[in-house]
Amino acid sequence: MRVAFLVAPAGVEQIELTDPWRAVTEAGGTPHLVSTTGGRVQAFHHLDKGDTFPVDRTVDEASVADYDGLVLPGGVANPDFLRMDPDAVAFAKGFFSANKPVAVICHGPWTLVEADVVRGRRLTSFPSLRTDIRNAGGNWVDEQVVVCTDGPNALVSSRKPDDLKAFDEAFLEEFTRAAAAATPG
Repeated sequence: MRVAFLVAPAGVEQIELTDPWRAVTEAGGTPHLVSTTGGRVQAFHHLDKGDTFPVDRTVDEASVADYDGLVLPGGVANPDFLRMDPDAVAFAKGFFSANKPVAVICHGPWTLVEADVVRGRRLTSFPSLRTDIRNAGGNWVDEQVVVCTDGPNALVSSRKPDDLKAFDEAFLEEFTRAAAAATPG
């Protein structure tokens, strides 16, 4: 299972990156950090600087075809930056076009709102995105984790770091299923 984690150069909520990353690794998968620029990304613990992490590929180097799924961590600044970058938005939208699963947590759905892929989909997020998601045609609900399979691909969403255990379990199940279906033989 190959998983892309799309993050901005700064502003990603560290635990929303590192916890799902660890879950992919422990499940035997290969995570890749994809960003809009090379080098390192700056993570945060809410508003305080956290660690930096090396970028594996930039969005212009990465291809949706190389991955079985996409994780969009939150943090307020991270998705706000991504939704203003056309290449990042196109990369995220490409997973929907390719019918590949996407997992998103906290403020991460802002990128999906910009990609115009939440219309008709049931999902959750940090509560402050409720109106944005509804205005984009999504069906926002306040639940720990939502697995929406009534579209071209599975969309797994959660509200906040407290939901990470359920989020990790749900997206790993969907990503593992997708990776198995994509494996020839």
